[in-house]
Amino acid sequence: MSTEIAKQKTQAERFTAAVLKEIAGNTGMEISKYQEKLCNNYFIKLNQVLTLAETKRLSKHEKDRDPLPVTWESIDMAKLAVDVMAFCKVGLDPTLANQLSLIPFKNTRNNKYDIVFLIGYKGCELKARKYGFDVPDDVVVELVYSTDRFKQIKRDANNPVEGYQFEVTDDFNRGKIVGGFYYYKYFEKPEKNRLRVFNMQDILKRKPKYASTEFWGGEKEVWKDGKKTKETETVEGWLPEMAYKTLYRAAYDAITIDSLKIDAELVQVLQKDKEAMYGTDTEEVKEPTTERNSRALGFDKPIEIKQQPVISLEQVVENNGMEPAEEKQAVAREDKAEEKQKTQIDPGF
Repeated sequence: MSTEIAKQKTQAERFTAAVLKEIAGNTGMEISKYQEKLCNNYFIKLNQVLTLAETKRLSKHEKDRDPLPVTWESIDMAKLAVDVMAFCKVGLDPTLANQLSLIPFKNTRNNKYDIVFLIGYKGCELKARKYGFDVPDDVVVELVYSTDRFKQIKRDANNPVEGYQFEVTDDFNRGKIVGGFYYYKYFEKPEKNRLRVFNMQDILKRKPKYASTEFWGGEKEVWKDGKKTKETETVEGWLPEMAYKTLYRAAYDAITIDSLKIDAELVQVLQKDKEAMYGTDTEEVKEPTTERNSRALGFDKPIEIKQQPVISLEQVVENNGMEPAEEKQAVAREDKAEEKQKTQIDPGF
């Protein structure tokens, strides 16, 4: 076995042990083989992400290059283990397409990299079907182009079932995207069917805060010989695919969460996804006060993890619920302020 393979195996074992210890410590339950395998998948995917990010860092000119390597030694392991534990329990797998993306951000407070977890559109479906209340039997998601014929049919006194008429008039030249819709279908109770219509502006304002021009299209800065120039170029991107995924995500995010199925891990996952999608807007904290910001953790030391407090469910789901206790407010402000000071390494969608 080569030295590099042996090193990766040791890292994987320590990573898995730390996360599984966190799961067992907070639930008191025996770890399943599935959770152990899922945790290993997080290591595999994150190892790929770090390797790619470090390659991009080294490709930049020295004066434009961040001095901190994007490696396992530079990761805030305490925070990562807590987050992985939460996403593992929800059941999201980063190695499966469109379930979950892992993105490294530099945290200037502790000179470490935090890993941001961005739920993909398929991950939103999995979360909604697992935790949703009155989940539809089928969800139809469609983009509408300028040559299509679309008409929504609202429910009224004469029409007990909400629906729509949709016709594609030119299969291979549909024109520009003008909007889209999603439709909830209930097979046994069609009177519960619901339609939501979006114009293009509605779709674009739901674009993630750090959406990549490579995917969404638009103007992009030109780099030459590892240096950023003053030139820009127009990138076509993959707008139909991104618009469809945005609608798909909106459809499943709109499904009400069942209060009887809520656990602390789901609350944490919802908050992390919200921050990853739209960022935070909080005051800057001048000095780090938490233990995890003053402690350097890595694979070369035993990993001790403390459970992160999470903000109230009302703040996560409704964003206007009752105020948490004073102590929790202070912790939530500190954690959110920490997120604001991150600088992006890879803004992919």
